[in-house]
Amino acid sequence: MTTAVVLSGGANLGAVHVGMLRALVEANIRPDMIVGTSVGAINGYYMASRWDASGVAGLDSVWADMSRSTIFPTRLVGGLLGFIGKRDHLVPPDGLRRLIERHGDFGRLEEAPIPLHVVATDLLTGLDRRFSTGPAVEAVMASAAIPAVFPPVKVNGVPYIDGGVVNNTPISHAVELGADEIWVLPAGTACGLDEAPTSTLGIALQAVTVLINRRLQRDIEIFQDRCTMHVLPPLCPLMVGPSDFGQARHLMDRAYLSSVEWIQHPHDASSDLAALLTHPHAR
Repeated sequence: MTTAVVLSGGANLGAVHVGMLRALVEANIRPDMIVGTSVGAINGYYMASRWDASGVAGLDSVWADMSRSTIFPTRLVGGLLGFIGKRDHLVPPDGLRRLIERHGDFGRLEEAPIPLHVVATDLLTGLDRRFSTGPAVEAVMASAAIPAVFPPVKVNGVPYIDGGVVNNTPISHAVELGADEIWVLPAGTACGLDEAPTSTLGIALQAVTVLINRRLQRDIEIFQDRCTMHVLPPLCPLMVGPSDFGQARHLMDRAYLSSVEWIQHPHDASSDLAALLTHPHAR
């Protein structure tokens, strides 16, 4: 049996993955491949060479130390240039690139100890593209290039943006790669906010996460008969703003406890997710 771990996009909610990953490692669940989109690609890049307790602890530390300014170092002039059409992004990608480069253990995807596949969106065709070979940092940057927030990333001359725009939880790619058993780790969405974000960045991030999380239920319905699928429960209600990195510890701990309980008492994937998507907080 070929086992895959699929990591969704979710921006700052990628901290949720850390708690889920800790629960999987403690349950001795080791994948034959990792498939990730956006922040899932970033977390997957880290774990592909460190699938053990120390690896999870290291990723925990990365998220605990992360701040908004690390990933989204706003610059007034750059933001204004983006708004008036002189630049194709609001936020420079330098901080994100430094983070990815600092914590990566291999330079090319095909060198990953656990095969890593990352998904991005071809900006010209609107199709999702899976990267399984080539420079790892460029592929992960492309997968995490939130549209309008970060600039598109060119790979072999083709501009790519965040894979979540088309395929936020790339179950389909895991199935295409031959996975018989799939562990799905959805970061979820901020479904329980009392007020809408007030910043341009916050509104952009919230809009993207609300839009892209709706495909998950459809993919579960399509692929659940083609493989054994385990969908760890996304946190709900979730009241963390889309650019708030200050609650990473809370997210990691809460996701860990929820995932441990689910692994010990699993439920039907489609019914659990359908219930979450019709929950008042998810409307």
